[in-house]
Amino acid sequence: MARKQHDGAVRTSPAKWVAAQAELYESSGGTKGTTQLGVPCLLLDYVGRRSGAVRRTVLMYGRDGDGYLIVASNGGSDHHPLWYLNLLAGPAVDVRVGTERFPALAETLSAEEKERVWPHLVEVFPRYAQYRAGTDRDIPVVRLRRR
Repeated sequence: MARKQHDGAVRTSPAKWVAAQAELYESSGGTKGTTQLGVPCLLLDYVGRRSGAVRRTVLMYGRDGDGYLIVASNGGSDHHPLWYLNLLAGPAVDVRVGTERFPALAETLSAEEKERVWPHLVEVFPRYAQYRAGTDRDIPVVRLRRR
């Protein structure tokens, strides 16, 4: 991953529930990588576009072939999540899925690709349909591919 901060630390989300979930994921060696609802999650480490610091968030995911799909829903907000803006600026990321870690490249799906995978993502987490219906913002879907 490019431009890691000088102390090597990873900064977890300031949202307490995200930080707690990331800590549980890490402390379990990747064996506790689901939400309370049983939805599979991954850890995404990315570089902050302004700070250059390595940041970490926990995201639900779906699959599409060898790729992992994440949704920049931001809980249905009218604004993109900060992690997504950082991926636009620097798509090289590190991912942890279960016990496996790997470098990946983040790519926003085209409108056609998103429509193809959207039903699967709603199956994974049905609230995505509500989030989409509740905002005028185009909710991006990102594919993470191993580098």
